[in-house]
Amino acid sequence: MFSGLSALVVEDVVDGDNAVVVTARTRDAAVPCPVCATPTAKVHGYHRRTVKDVPVDGRLVVVRLRVRRLACPVLTCRRQTFREQIPGLLERHQRRTVRLSGQISQVARELCGRGAARLVGLLAMPVSRSTALRHLRRLPLPQQAVPRVIGVDDFALRRRHRYATIITDAETGRRVAVLPDREMTTLESWLREHGSGVEVVCRDGSATYAQAVRRALPDTVQVSDRWHLWRNLCDKVQLEVRAHAGCWATINPPRPGGVREQTTLERWNKVHQLLGRGVGLLDCSRRLGVALNTVKRYARMPEPQTLRITPAYRPNLVDPYREHLRRRRAEQPAVPTTHLLQEIRELGYTGSANLLVRYLNQGRAEGDRPVTTPRHASRLMLTNPENLRPKETALQEKITAACTEMTQLADLIRDFAALLKPAQGNDVKLTAWITTARAADLPHLRSFTNGLEIDRPAVNAGLTPPHHNGRTEGVNTRTKRIMRQMHGRAGFDLLRHRILLP
Repeated sequence: MFSGLSALVVEDVVDGDNAVVVTARTRDAAVPCPVCATPTAKVHGYHRRTVKDVPVDGRLVVVRLRVRRLACPVLTCRRQTFREQIPGLLERHQRRTVRLSGQISQVARELCGRGAARLVGLLAMPVSRSTALRHLRRLPLPQQAVPRVIGVDDFALRRRHRYATIITDAETGRRVAVLPDREMTTLESWLREHGSGVEVVCRDGSATYAQAVRRALPDTVQVSDRWHLWRNLCDKVQLEVRAHAGCWATINPPRPGGVREQTTLERWNKVHQLLGRGVGLLDCSRRLGVALNTVKRYARMPEPQTLRITPAYRPNLVDPYREHLRRRRAEQPAVPTTHLLQEIRELGYTGSANLLVRYLNQGRAEGDRPVTTPRHASRLMLTNPENLRPKETALQEKITAACTEMTQLADLIRDFAALLKPAQGNDVKLTAWITTARAADLPHLRSFTNGLEIDRPAVNAGLTPPHHNGRTEGVNTRTKRIMRQMHGRAGFDLLRHRILLP
């Protein structure tokens, strides 16, 4: 039962009300002096220590230990007396055994402060949340060499205010270091000190990290992450789709306009009537009682926007009977709602009449597809055609064929997606792709190509070798979970310690 106390001589065990009290003493053996290492068994005096050990039978174990103060036999030693220690069982100034401290540290490693304090209290090892965090800080950090391929990325300590930098092994995902900020000088100094064996650095499109790596390790290959390249392309594609909304919006089925659309049309007409009579923008704002920026926005619009966004309705009990309602209303437009209610109840409908009336008034039983928004159109163009349903494929083809620019945009998206599979020769294909994109009348996509040219060596390295920054992004996701656990209690030192623990 007390095998962990085998280094001691157990003299008595008392079963108390709330704890098991063990009386023990150290063995009568020679102990080396901590300064001169001379063995000695000469007793100068005794001391009492009270420490806690791992629980037994769900109850706390308290060890009342007698230790010796020994005298060093070497007269010239600067430590004439010393208190003996029990390696592997007790440490200096500790009130808990090594194995009990280890258990508390492991619980705090998984649950951090408050959660660890609640759990170890149930396990008869009561500690406060601050003590649990202190035990967590005592866990030794792994001492490992810096790998050949590293990934660098930032994460938010406080969003839009404070950021830190994490460095990982890009091949295994092991955490290597955490830096207190994302400044160029901080990363540069770390790379100069620890990056002697680094050959490849995977990063996002940050110019700060690129400059730091270039200055500290000029011979290192920088790899731009492919996910960030695709994400940047997606943003530019959405802007292009929004700019050509007047071309592809005509494929939508006609829907009755709402109050907002009517108000937009009236304001657009009023603004352009005043501008046609020579009234200035500021005077238009005063006459119409709207903001100056609103007047400027209407003045830039060649025609009023007619795009309508369908609300995102939640599924309800009427959805399974939508096709029946649509067919009946097409056959008999004036069919009473009470008749429809009776029919779908015979089919198994269990909802109320009010739910059916609201469903019909919202127009959810009308039309074969919702009104397409720029966001939805962009998603259709950016999704792998193999993952689209037949209805979505048909809509995507209509959007692509709306105008020449949309057709060119779809072709460029497909060609760039093929480049994201690492292969030799992709750098040459990327040059041809950039030339084609710049020749098209797509200004937003042209700005994307300019960004590729600025970081062209890293982009080429990202499209040819298999290295990427995905594992670093995964570590960032885990870091966010750790920060949620430790919110309100963790400073950067504790957070860094927690991240680097394996």
